[in-house]
Amino acid sequence: MKKNAYGDKFEGQFKDGKRNGLGTYTFANGDVYKGQFKDDRFNGNFTCTCVSGDKYEGQFKDGYKNGLGTSLYASGDKFEGQFKDGKKHGQGTYTFANGDVYKGQFKDDKKHGQGTEFYESGNKYEGRFKDGLKNGLGTYFYENGDKYEGQFKDDLKNGQGSFKYVKRVELASHINS
Repeated sequence: MKKNAYGDKFEGQFKDGKRNGLGTYTFANGDVYKGQFKDDRFNGNFTCTCVSGDKYEGQFKDGYKNGLGTSLYASGDKFEGQFKDGKKHGQGTYTFANGDVYKGQFKDDKKHGQGTEFYESGNKYEGRFKDGLKNGLGTYFYENGDKYEGQFKDDLKNGQGSFKYVKRVELASHINS
């Protein structure tokens, strides 16, 4: 076992004075990382359990989450998909504690690119996302059968689009009152 000046400790395999092979790294705050080390860095498959209640199981490269992994958050949210340099990046599925689900592309920890979001209410959105928000062309399906197809900007309908109503809507009931 090797301790550092911060109170962290490592138990596992060494090679040429560096952590190499299987090991367990326990941070002073109680977070525990178990997995494969190479040249003193997290490299390979890991299971991480944090005192906050967050958990991660997946791949690391050069000390960062890289490749496929699953994160379970103390909030009840869950992410399964690709990571790059410690952030959600590539294809993935994010399930929110409230029942909403996003399936699609991520970039730098945010929904970005093509995706589909299913809402607990029964509504659904298929289309483009940018920096975590609906942006670009998309279709929003309402639980009651209504449908909007068109442009979105910063999560709002904005620009050219068409809305198809299932029920007739009274738009001008108070003209010349």
